[in-house]
Amino acid sequence: MGDVRMPAVAGTFYPEDARELREGVRGYLAGAPLPDGPPPKAVVAPHAGYIYSGAVAARAFAALAPLRGKVERVVLMGPAHRVVFAGLAVPTADAFETPLGSLRVDPRGRDELLAVPQVIASDRPHAGEHCLEVELPFLQEVLGNVPIVPIVVGDASDREAARALEQVWDGPATCVVVSTDLSHYHSYAAAQRLDLEAARAIEKLAPEHIDDEQACGSTGLRALLLVARAKGLHATTLELSNSGDAAGPSDEVVGYGAFAFT
Repeated sequence: MGDVRMPAVAGTFYPEDARELREGVRGYLAGAPLPDGPPPKAVVAPHAGYIYSGAVAARAFAALAPLRGKVERVVLMGPAHRVVFAGLAVPTADAFETPLGSLRVDPRGRDELLAVPQVIASDRPHAGEHCLEVELPFLQEVLGNVPIVPIVVGDASDREAARALEQVWDGPATCVVVSTDLSHYHSYAAAQRLDLEAARAIEKLAPEHIDDEQACGSTGLRALLLVARAKGLHATTLELSNSGDAAGPSDEVVGYGAFAFT
């Protein structure tokens, strides 16, 4: 194995002790009922600290549980919070480490993405980024150490991000996780209104009604909606919540949502 991307937010966004992390993730998943119908092709999950959004994230990942042993890779897409760059970035690292072990980066998926002009190979956008890292322990618990295709979205258009997703969409052996929180730093009531509007737009597969105020990972989210609409998928809201429902104050909250695409 070549270079390994080490955890950047273990001990802050989630526990760095493997036993504590595993027990916490299992606890969140135990409280997440399975949705009706077939397992999803894609899910949207939040990426805040687990004390804030872990229960919501579990709703998305629990929906993937029936795919264990059937999925051969997971494509993850989320926004760059710490590095400014043009396009979309896949890592050169061969694996991502978490306290629960390593997840191998799928080399075929990386090569497929690098055929897209807007995609670059760079570890800088991934090194300190939390938006994909926090999803990995849930993946490990639900699907095992499945290979991953991590994509961080920089300055890219919705169509460019959608083109990247389409490039690695593949068949039933690939599933997709888009990482985004919803509204940021509004009052509890305002956040509920904004997040419900976003959820309705997601269910209608209407990316034109999602703006940057409603989702920090809005480009990846709109890209998923574009691809889902083109492929005739159906979107379902699994849960809406915000930090005021968990461990935070209610005057300035961050919204979280879990969504499934079948």
